[in-house]
Amino acid sequence: MSELKKNVDILIIGAGPSGCVAASYLHKKGFTVQVVEKNRFPRFAIGESLLPRCMDHFEEVGLLDCLQAQNYEVKKGARFLKDGGVCNFDFSKKHTEGWDWTWQVPRAHFDNALAQELTQRGVAISFEKEVTAVTFAEDGTSTTTVKSDDGSHTNIQAKFIVDSSGFGRVLPRLLGLDVPSEMPKHSSIFTHVKDLKRPQGTEGTLITFDVVTDEVWLWVIPFSNGMTSLGYVGPTEFLEKYEGTTTEKMKEMMQLSTHYHDRFEGIDYEFEPIEIKNYSKSVSKLYGKGFVLTGNSAEFLDPVFSSGVTFATESALLSAKLISRQLNGKTVDWEKEYSTYIKEGVAVFATYVKEWYTGNLQKIFFHRPENPDIKKKICAVLAGYVWDKSNPFVKNHNRLVKTVAHFIKIEEESMQ
Repeated sequence: MSELKKNVDILIIGAGPSGCVAASYLHKKGFTVQVVEKNRFPRFAIGESLLPRCMDHFEEVGLLDCLQAQNYEVKKGARFLKDGGVCNFDFSKKHTEGWDWTWQVPRAHFDNALAQELTQRGVAISFEKEVTAVTFAEDGTSTTTVKSDDGSHTNIQAKFIVDSSGFGRVLPRLLGLDVPSEMPKHSSIFTHVKDLKRPQGTEGTLITFDVVTDEVWLWVIPFSNGMTSLGYVGPTEFLEKYEGTTTEKMKEMMQLSTHYHDRFEGIDYEFEPIEIKNYSKSVSKLYGKGFVLTGNSAEFLDPVFSSGVTFATESALLSAKLISRQLNGKTVDWEKEYSTYIKEGVAVFATYVKEWYTGNLQKIFFHRPENPDIKKKICAVLAGYVWDKSNPFVKNHNRLVKTVAHFIKIEEESMQ
């Protein structure tokens, strides 16, 4: 464990993918960086399904090689199941150029691999350090109070703070930035299992979203270490109907999946399933004088399209570039260059999440025959390329999904 640096250029709160991407970029640029992390690594984290877009970020900051050496399960697309229907997305068949694969990762191992790589490069990462207070001077410099696991406190002076604390949402809490999310109130319950009945071949490795109803679905994320992540998502009131321990709830809910019930029947859970209620979060602003919020610290959407880590690394890399420019004496328009940009991507994914739960997007997914052109454009969105405005399903996201679903409905009604 490294000693805390008391005077740094940049303090980064959180050592997950967002914090590590920002730290890697800024360290390479010659800035003094201190990362503080509340937990001891390795530690469990949710967000185990990545998107191809985040591979660009890991590559740009020099973290790709250390991750490729871990032999994580390769994710080349995603499968959606509903009422006997199957919709497969292949990332190699998408509108936007870019990575056509990524990984399915046990985050405890994945995050620890990133942190260890940065530590070996000389980045100061201190674990079991909790931020308890922060004050900002008029020029944006800050004093942050950090509590160690032994109860002692240290003050860290920094020119800039990057809050990559994820669900910890440190600065939103301390600065009163939390606001209600506009997303529907959904909750989740999840665990890991030893996948003892895993089929051979693609079926055993494929990430799948098994749709039980328009609003309730099961994720199945196989890892290369023989473990599989299982999680149900649905309206909060739906999950509250189930009684007993979280293990009892999860076992009862697994009976809803005709495709996966037998595969996971009788297999013990590796840990008592975890519940997160009303998980969508938002904030009043993404930056301020001397600080920026990245990833889940800023906004957390529904996990149905696995956008979490991609937003974390996209916002981390962009903010790091802007911080570098600003600390080198150049003018940065944080509203235009950061906030507006990030919010545009969030808005695209938010539309797809909302239209998933209205049923419109599901109507497009499972309509037959498929429209290959529409599918390629939607696939690019699901791969994380939500800033590519050459894609009409990005540029016109707020109306195009509704329009296509409307025409499908008319077509289906005409055939009855």
